[in-house]
Amino acid sequence: MALRGVIFDLDGTLIDSRLDFDAMRREMGFPEGQLILEGVAALPDGERRERCLTILHEHERRGAESATLMPGAQDMLAGLSARGFPLAILTRNSRAMTQLALQRLQLEFSHVLTREDAPPKPDPAGLWHICQAWQLSVDEVIFVGDYRFDLVAGRAAGIATVLYAPDGPPDYAKEADFVVGDLRDVIRIAALLAEPNRASAASAWFPPAESGESLPRHPRTGFDR
Repeated sequence: MALRGVIFDLDGTLIDSRLDFDAMRREMGFPEGQLILEGVAALPDGERRERCLTILHEHERRGAESATLMPGAQDMLAGLSARGFPLAILTRNSRAMTQLALQRLQLEFSHVLTREDAPPKPDPAGLWHICQAWQLSVDEVIFVGDYRFDLVAGRAAGIATVLYAPDGPPDYAKEADFVVGDLRDVIRIAALLAEPNRASAASAWFPPAESGESLPRHPRTGFDR
């Protein structure tokens, strides 16, 4: 079926809030590599859990107050909107941080789901919720993100994924259906997928203009990447 809607991750994809996760872990007393939301959720109710939540909210507040748009994000969103695609956000960030950042940067979306609204990614429930609200099937939507959790959530939901990798494809890039080095290339992908008879000719690796890199053909999709 033809593409009819685009869902985005927020931080690292559309905006840069410069969240320092290593600093959060140190302040919370978590070991290196500990997933912060999952670590906090596993703590029993009590003083330490409340302290960790305060640390998280303070970092997110400062991030929202200083957040900037990722390169090409404004042009991409304008281009997709001009083509009539509804746009939504699914983020692991808090509702307060998300609303503050979107208001500051004057960004509007038909639906915005935060960790208070749906289980955090990689759980796919938030993606299904947005599809249901749009009254679209999962094969009429793509999900754009910058981290492996976005790819895992998209695949679990049955939704095609676009990995934003401005510094080059990471080792998990082969889990994505498309990889872009420039957000504006999402417009190209959306235009191709809006015409199903042309989608099979699309290249799944859209490097920055100065790069000649390519990725091997993906066995699941058949796209070159």
